[in-house]
Amino acid sequence: MRSMWKGAIGFGLVSIPVKLYAATEEHGVSLHQVHAVDGGRIRMKRTCEKCGKEAAYAEIAKGYEDDAGRTAILTDADLAQLPLPSKKLIDVLAFVDEGDIDPLSLSRAYYVGAEAAAAKPYVLLREALLKSGKSAVTKIALRTRESLALLRVHDDVLVLHTMYWPDEIRSASGLAPSDNVTVRPQELKMAESLMETLSEDFDLTALHDEYQHALDELVAARLEGEPVPEVAETAAAPDNVIDLMAALQASIDARADEKKSTAPAKKAPAKKTPAKKAAAKKAPAKKTADKKAPAKKTAARKKAG
Repeated sequence: MRSMWKGAIGFGLVSIPVKLYAATEEHGVSLHQVHAVDGGRIRMKRTCEKCGKEAAYAEIAKGYEDDAGRTAILTDADLAQLPLPSKKLIDVLAFVDEGDIDPLSLSRAYYVGAEAAAAKPYVLLREALLKSGKSAVTKIALRTRESLALLRVHDDVLVLHTMYWPDEIRSASGLAPSDNVTVRPQELKMAESLMETLSEDFDLTALHDEYQHALDELVAARLEGEPVPEVAETAAAPDNVIDLMAALQASIDARADEKKSTAPAKKAPAKKTPAKKAAAKKAPAKKTADKKAPAKKTAARKKAG
């Protein structure tokens, strides 16, 4: 695994040299824009609005336009001079309970790997977080942008989640149903029963992207000139609920039927060999004994003679 950032965790006066590794990756087919007539790639050219010429990548800078139409042009050298206290540093600000951080504020995840010489302070921080049940709120600069980050323990590795700043999270005001909605105890009990039914034998690792699987098959068929595979239609969700209790009960019944249909068939017990057949197989041994009997009689006659 290739690291994408190298720095240190600042833990009081303790410095722990670490590297960051992307903890997640997205799978899928990369689709490009092409000309539908002949399949030629469609390229996007960087064209200047003023002179109409195509600009080379080296001539492109970042800019900001204000309400008056004025543009401030910022070069990479300008941005490099800006102060970043957390550059090459995961600066620990405080330790909080894991439940204090709303998952809504979490963004990308990175594995935190320790340098060989920093094994002991790395393990010390990891064990302290585990024992206390805490996570560390930190600051870090990635790709010239400073952000908050949550440092926590996952198995035996530290994981860093970049976070949105508090003012970057939108308000959900007005989105929840009005307060005059009443839920009956029977409906709540039925909902809890449905939740338990849906959670039985749940295996998160068995889930996969059905859309991506169908897309892979579609692309493969197009490349080989084969017929496009048929895709099962997805049942549309009902747009209204007439009887909530009936809908909950129907959901539980449908789940039960689904489990029955997907349950593995029981194997038939192995057939036992009848005792008579087993005895018949041993019969040839008696015949062999009968054949040897005349030899004894012949020997007895010789002695008598």
